[in-house]
Amino acid sequence: MAETIDWPGSTGNTYRYWFVYSMENPSLKRVGGNYMFVARNAAGWYPVYIGQTGDLSARLANNPALPCVHRNKGTRLMAHETPAGRSARLAEESDLVSYWIPPCNG
Repeated sequence: MAETIDWPGSTGNTYRYWFVYSMENPSLKRVGGNYMFVARNAAGWYPVYIGQTGDLSARLANNPALPCVHRNKGTRLMAHETPAGRSARLAEESDLVSYWIPPCNG
């Protein structure tokens, strides 16, 4: 079973994300979804970038946020499919970004 984290958003909703094996060359389906690059400190995992895409397989390998992610010690990728469509992905992204304020979403 894949390792998961339930991330809270500012609205009180929570979103379950799975760790992806490879951060740089993820092998993901061609489906819409939400994703985050995460780092770890003594308190646990925290997001350094949160995003959404219509195609998880294409967006992540060449993500323009990667230089910032690396500068901020991002070491893992988490993702999940979001079948409800673009508006649901954008709402989730906004909810999580407003709660966590990741350094690379500036």
